[in-house]
Amino acid sequence: MSTQKQARQRYGEVHESEALRVPEEKAEQLVDALNTDLAATYVLYHQVKKHHWLVEGAEFLGIHEYLGEVAADLEESADVLAERAQALGGVPLSGGANYEEHAPVTAEDADAYDIRTSLENDLELFGDITEQLREHIQLANSLGDYTTEEQLREILEGVEEHGHHIEHYLEDDTLVTDASME
Repeated sequence: MSTQKQARQRYGEVHESEALRVPEEKAEQLVDALNTDLAATYVLYHQVKKHHWLVEGAEFLGIHEYLGEVAADLEESADVLAERAQALGGVPLSGGANYEEHAPVTAEDADAYDIRTSLENDLELFGDITEQLREHIQLANSLGDYTTEEQLREILEGVEEHGHHIEHYLEDDTLVTDASME
C-alpha cells in the first residue's frame, strides 16, 4: 500500500502542459470529453467481453473470435483516450464503477441473452458511441486540438467498422439451416 499522504493531482484537475500548449480552459473541455469517451468505451468493452464469453450455438467460433478482436480493439482505444487525457494535463478516469457512473451509455443487465439479442445490444452502444465521438471530434477541431481530433477520428473509424460488422451478423441471411436450430 502506498505511503503517500496527498494526491499529486486530483481527478478533475487539469494542469496545462508546457509541451502541448493547449490553454487550460480548452484542455479541461477536452479531458472531460476524453474521459466520457473512455468511460463509454469501457462500458462497451465489458459488454462485448461478456458476449465473447457467453456466445453459444452453431456460429459460436466465428462470433467468439470476432468479439475477442472487438474487445481488444476497444481496449486499445481506451488506452489512447486515457493517454491523451493525461498528455493534456488531466487524470484519466479509472475504475469499473466510475466508468458506469460517467458513461453516457448504459450496458445491458448482468443476465445472459441469446447472441442475436446480445449483438443488438452491442450495436445500440456502438451507435451511441459513434454519435458521441463525432461530437467530440467537432469539439477538438473547434478548440484547435488537431491531434486529439485525429486520434478520435481513428477511434471512430474502428467503432464504425465494428458496428457495421455487427450489423452484418444481425442480417437475416445465414448458413445455419432451420433444421439445425431445432
